[in-house]
Amino acid sequence: MQRDLIYDVGFHHGEDTEFYLTKGFKVVAIEAHPALYHAGRQKFIHDIESGRLMLLNVAVAETSGPISFFESDNDVWGSIRRDAAKRNERLGAGWREITVEGRQFGEILRQFGVPYYMKVDIEGADLLCLKALAEFDDRSQYISIEAEVDVLSGIRKEIAALSSLGYAKFKIVRQGHVPLQSCPNPAREGRFVEYKFPYGSSGMFGEEAPGEWISGDRAVEGYRKIVRVQRLFGDKGWIRRLPLGNKITNFLQPDVSWYDTHASLT
Repeated sequence: MQRDLIYDVGFHHGEDTEFYLTKGFKVVAIEAHPALYHAGRQKFIHDIESGRLMLLNVAVAETSGPISFFESDNDVWGSIRRDAAKRNERLGAGWREITVEGRQFGEILRQFGVPYYMKVDIEGADLLCLKALAEFDDRSQYISIEAEVDVLSGIRKEIAALSSLGYAKFKIVRQGHVPLQSCPNPAREGRFVEYKFPYGSSGMFGEEAPGEWISGDRAVEGYRKIVRVQRLFGDKGWIRRLPLGNKITNFLQPDVSWYDTHASLT
C-alpha cells in the first residue's frame, strides 16, 4: 500500500481529485467520458506535468479493449451499464452509446500500486474494483463506494464483498450533505485545508469521514430505512415509474439522497 496515493475512480469534473491533491496526496484518477477527461487535463495540467496526478481516459470494465459506454445528458450518470442508461432516460436524461477504451481494474492496480484510499463511483460498476482488489495480498486502508440503495440485497452484497476483503468497520455517509462538511483541525488525514465541498463531491474520507465506525451488520440495518424510502421515491422507485411520478416526488419532497459506504480495515 502506498500511503501517499489515492485513487479517484469516477473523476467527473475533478471535484474529489482537487481535494486530495490539496491535502497533499498523489492521485490516480479514472474517467471514461472523453469530454470530461480532456477538460480535466486542461484544469489539472500542472499537477499532471509534475507527476502528482495521473489521469486515465478509460472505463473500468470486465475486459480490456474497446467497449460501449452510455454517455448521458447528465454527465454524472455516464455508465458502461445499459440498464443505467435506461434509468436515466426515465428520469428525463437522454443518452448516446459511444465506444471507449475499457480496462480491467487489476491492470491499473498492477501498474500504479494499491492506494491508501480508493474512492469508487462509476454508476453500477463499483464492485468490479472490489473484485480486482481480491487478486492482491495488499489492501487499501480505506475504500468508499456508492451504495446500491434500491434494494437491501444490494447493500448486503456490497457489505459482504467488502467484508470478504478484510474490511471490518463501516460508515454510512449521506452525499447530499457533503457541502456541509468542514475539515477538522488538526487534520486526521493528510494536511489541514479549509475546503468548500461542491455539491456532488464525495467529501472527506478515512478518519475524517463523518459518523461513527460500525460493524457490517449494523451498516445493513442502518440502510434498511434508507432503502424503504428509495423504493418509493428513488430513481428506480415505483412512484417514479408512474406517469406523473416525477411531479409527485417533487411535490412531496421526500428525504431522498444518495449514499456512500466507507470501509476501513481496522
